[in-house]
Amino acid sequence: MKEYYPKDKLFEKLAAIEHERWADWQSYVHSKLQLREGDGCFLSMDDCRHWQRQIDTQYNVLSEEEIDADRAQVMRYWHLIKK
Repeated sequence: MKEYYPKDKLFEKLAAIEHERWADWQSYVHSKLQLREGDGCFLSMDDCRHWQRQIDTQYNVLSEEEIDADRAQVMRYWHLIKK
């Protein structure tokens, strides 16, 4: 069953920020890893390509599933904002 997310402009802005925050961190991680397939590297080339595409994609262009992952992060603290 799909989780319900609030229909709220602030909520969506925060989810977009979550995506930007994640993309910044993931870009940093990519810059520190040696990406070699098959040698026990922490990140496969398939994962690298997948995450790089997500890094390069703006929030509003992501798939609904990817957007929901950012929304799920906002749900962790949404109750603190909307009291």
